[in-house]
Amino acid sequence: MRLALAQFNPVVGDIAGNTRKILDLARDAMAAGADVLVTPELALTGYSPEDLLLRDHFYRAVSNALDELLELDGITLVVGHPVKLGNERFNAATVLRDGNRLGQYHKMLLPNDEVFDECRYFTPGASPLVFEHKGVKLGVVICEDIWSVEPAAEAQEAGAEALLVLNASPFHRNKIEARHDTVRYRCQETGLPIAYVNLVGGQDELVFDGASFAMNRAGEVVAQAPTCADELLLVDFAGGDFVAGKQAALPGPVESVYQALVTGVRDYIGKNGFPGVLLGLSGGVDSALTLAIAVDALGADKVHAVMMPSRYTADISVDDSRDMVARLGVKYDEIAIWPMYESFMAALAPNFAGLAVDTTEENLQSRIRGVLLMALSNKSGKLVLTTGNKSEMTTGYATLYGDMAGGFAVLKDVAKTLVYQLCEWRNAQSEVIPLRIITRPPSAELRPDQVDQDSLPPYDVLDAIMARYVEDNRSTEEIVAEGYAEADVKKVVRLLKINEYKRRQAPVGPRITQRGFGKDWRYPITNRFS
Repeated sequence: MRLALAQFNPVVGDIAGNTRKILDLARDAMAAGADVLVTPELALTGYSPEDLLLRDHFYRAVSNALDELLELDGITLVVGHPVKLGNERFNAATVLRDGNRLGQYHKMLLPNDEVFDECRYFTPGASPLVFEHKGVKLGVVICEDIWSVEPAAEAQEAGAEALLVLNASPFHRNKIEARHDTVRYRCQETGLPIAYVNLVGGQDELVFDGASFAMNRAGEVVAQAPTCADELLLVDFAGGDFVAGKQAALPGPVESVYQALVTGVRDYIGKNGFPGVLLGLSGGVDSALTLAIAVDALGADKVHAVMMPSRYTADISVDDSRDMVARLGVKYDEIAIWPMYESFMAALAPNFAGLAVDTTEENLQSRIRGVLLMALSNKSGKLVLTTGNKSEMTTGYATLYGDMAGGFAVLKDVAKTLVYQLCEWRNAQSEVIPLRIITRPPSAELRPDQVDQDSLPPYDVLDAIMARYVEDNRSTEEIVAEGYAEADVKKVVRLLKINEYKRRQAPVGPRITQRGFGKDWRYPITNRFS
């Protein structure tokens, strides 16, 4: 028996388009000699449809799509989709063959943490599903089910000789290893081989990295699909086990993040129909990395970089920006902001009379840049990419309606120390970022001789504290006990707390850690817990 694992990129809500993709994949699978095609979780609708799942006519469209798939002959389809039965909704997989529905499985375990809200929408299933093909009994489970013992064990007790796992498992760092480890545990517990098929593509802040695979009964990966690419992975079953097949190389830890960011940008722009992107180029490392990612995702012809120098912008910042855009071949403009700044200051002079210069004047420069980028966006239809990183989002070192103005925050979940690693990895492929951008001390260049470390701990310290507090949920006392200075820890946590209102107004951006400032970060703005 030959399985085909359909690792593909659906569009949420495009039920007709997703159905066409599945039909095309089924025909390709049959041409390759496959007997069974397995799609990812909610393949017909994309993951996650969120509150579309509360609309009755959404389920009618899904039902029509299943009827269309029923007309295909010659291959067994295991298709992920939502279903409404009476007043209950289920995350389901239906087995179709030659006009017949052989069974329907309802996901038993519904995740309701991190980025998942499945308890909002679905009722948990209660029964295993095992169907037979060519004398082989195949059990079906869905995503979260494989992360616990019971659903796989119930399928085994129902007679399954192999497990098929439909997944919409979003990327975060080290996720592939975690999936392999978990599935290996299930292989060892049940003695069954397991085929794991995953979505690929970007959906708002989530990135699905694919990396579908099959494990034999000994827990060895015998077939592996690539990451961040469509793939029809063929897996042969013989002698009671999966046998060795294609083994795609997996990316290293930094490359995997870069791939995820490229995928997130490509699909956010492409699936939403934007003609291209705009971004402010500063001569700094964050905007340089954002520009490189945008070009790799979309092509140079869809990227427009704008340098907006002020009196405080160093000549080398302008020179390095010109150098980088020449290397990449993107559209480039320079718009000096100082005349506009002086006009604003003249208009505000009566209100500012007698008051000391402070961050107000710095923020005004940033907001002028935001206004210019948004004007260019309105005129061209291109989406503005913001360039702030997670370290800045944590501490509030970003200007609301200034450098935070835009539609997609590429580095929103990328710590500053990781920004440098990503720049170095990208330059190792081809040197598109001028070296001086990477080696210069980071600065907002909003006042004379300004550098970030004037008012923040060193980024390696800041990012370590941030990771422990934000991503690991550790307390200030626990972090201090690890050896971090109490003053640094309290400063970072205080800045995090008082800037929640800014993060609520930030654009979405791709999630690459186990906890980003998106769907999986829900803290009250008004909050006196210390």
